[in-house]
Amino acid sequence: MTQQPLFAGLVIDEAGRLAETAFIGTEPCYVVDDAGFRRHIPSEQIDRAVLGQMAEMMKGSEDLLSAQAAKMMGQDDPFSKAMIEKQLKNVDQQFDALIKQGIPEDMRAYLGMMGFKVVINYHGEIVRVEQPGSSGEDE
Repeated sequence: MTQQPLFAGLVIDEAGRLAETAFIGTEPCYVVDDAGFRRHIPSEQIDRAVLGQMAEMMKGSEDLLSAQAAKMMGQDDPFSKAMIEKQLKNVDQQFDALIKQGIPEDMRAYLGMMGFKVVINYHGEIVRVEQPGSSGEDE
């Protein structure tokens, strides 16, 4: 189980209002205002769905992404590239660790500054994920 909502501060409702975070017992939730009723949505279901969408976007581009990541880290050798590519191909196995550890606050702040947002409805369904450098579904 997750310690905190993974995308805290980055989840908004369809009206553009920031979804608060809260706990029901030990379960972290996103809180959406539904005409005055505060709906608590377990964060793990939203977090896993967003991570799944990100993984789907990476599929087929692992070789390019690994080459660029190795270059950015200054380790542009074949072994580093192969290791990164293997991790990218098995990215869904990394999700459990990421959900347990969370995303560092400075990384969430950076994502927010770059325009990353997760739009959900009051049922907890993802309406869309706005990512830097990509257009929305309705554009």
